[in-house]
Amino acid sequence: MSTIAWYWGFNRLSTDGKTLVEEKAEAKIFIQEQCLNVVNQIPLNHSAIQRHLFALFRENHLLAEICLRCFISEQIKQACINLELNFGKNYQFSCGDLFPFVLDDTLDHSKRPKAKEYTSMSTKILQTFEPERASLATWTNRLVRYEPNLNRFLLECGLYLVSDWAILNDTSSKQLRRILKEYHYFNDPEISQACLLLEAYHRIYTQDRLAVRKAGVQGKCLIPSSAQLQRIAEFLGLSLSPEKTLTQLNYLAEKLREYRIFIRGGKPKQDSLDYPDISIKVEQRQVNSLQDDSEEQEQQEFLSRYRQKFLDCLEQAIAQIVPQWLNQQKESKKQEFLTALKLFHCQGYSMSEIASNIGFKAQYQVTRLMQLKNFRSDIRQQILQDLRPQILEMATNYTNPAQLCQKEQQVERALEEQVTSLVEEDKTEASMARNQPLKSIFAQSLCRYLDQRENSL
Repeated sequence: MSTIAWYWGFNRLSTDGKTLVEEKAEAKIFIQEQCLNVVNQIPLNHSAIQRHLFALFRENHLLAEICLRCFISEQIKQACINLELNFGKNYQFSCGDLFPFVLDDTLDHSKRPKAKEYTSMSTKILQTFEPERASLATWTNRLVRYEPNLNRFLLECGLYLVSDWAILNDTSSKQLRRILKEYHYFNDPEISQACLLLEAYHRIYTQDRLAVRKAGVQGKCLIPSSAQLQRIAEFLGLSLSPEKTLTQLNYLAEKLREYRIFIRGGKPKQDSLDYPDISIKVEQRQVNSLQDDSEEQEQQEFLSRYRQKFLDCLEQAIAQIVPQWLNQQKESKKQEFLTALKLFHCQGYSMSEIASNIGFKAQYQVTRLMQLKNFRSDIRQQILQDLRPQILEMATNYTNPAQLCQKEQQVERALEEQVTSLVEEDKTEASMARNQPLKSIFAQSLCRYLDQRENSL
């Protein structure tokens, strides 16, 4: 099929989860009439077609919007297929597992959920697309890969969709030292060598990237060039080939990636016995132990129990803190507080919209009523208070008392980081423009509590 058909072929999911392509005859006629000169060009000029359609879309032209949504649906499908091709085999998922998260549009306006309740992926793409800055295909692929629920699913499979180079760029030597010591149990010489490698990477690659960005050139972090790899080796005073330097950087990024997957609740990756033997590699006996079936089973069992306790403590903390906050409110403000929480987290209302719904004159009054920063902080502290002793007690089943004493501080720090990450996720999502319920774990737990509270009254 010619790619011009992407503008009138609409991809949707059937009831059994398979993709169907519906030809929109009116969109086909419209494209052939509106873009006849462009269509006859070889190769096809998609940029020109999209600029024209988008100009019409901004004028609320329905057929132009349908053509754009058809094209976007194809690009969403291709993005999911590419994720399967690149990662599916290693991480055990298919594009069919990904479609429900992002292939969620419908061209039938009467069947679309209300804007307050839900915004489809295609709508988000159209609302944020700028034809002058990127192609529609590139922008669609980017937003699909950043979709929060799709990323949570991939994390559960053990896949963290950030490049090695981006991970290394935003990791400091202090963070690296702590992660290698407390999570990977590297010895001091290995840690020192890894920190030197990271410093060299920042001096060469990161500085070059910052210079390019200051010149106005944007884009994702690309693999270091041979010249950059050679300069990194020279900075270290080592006679390493570019390939050897690249291997060391890949390995270091992989250790950081494993930690990020862990603190986000994802599936831990088991090291391979075939991993290249490089200077900062952990001792082979540690790799062998990770491959031991019984230890792997214990690790999976521990993580499964940990995640459940984490979610239980979140639910318990919300059930404790919300009533405490209500008790601090004047009687006339109690229902307004509950309503504001629900409208904000569960229905996606802005502060100004909440103000008009609960009879306030200005949005700052809602901000002052909810005090979300303090509210989240209280829940965070309660989770840590409840979770810490449970996890330490549970850990006694998986390690001996002597080791547990040594690791207690590390466990507490990891817990604090994950709980903080949970709250920051809600804060970050809430700060973004939206017209839909928040999807963070924090928000979903809060909404369940508010629903249960209403139903019990």
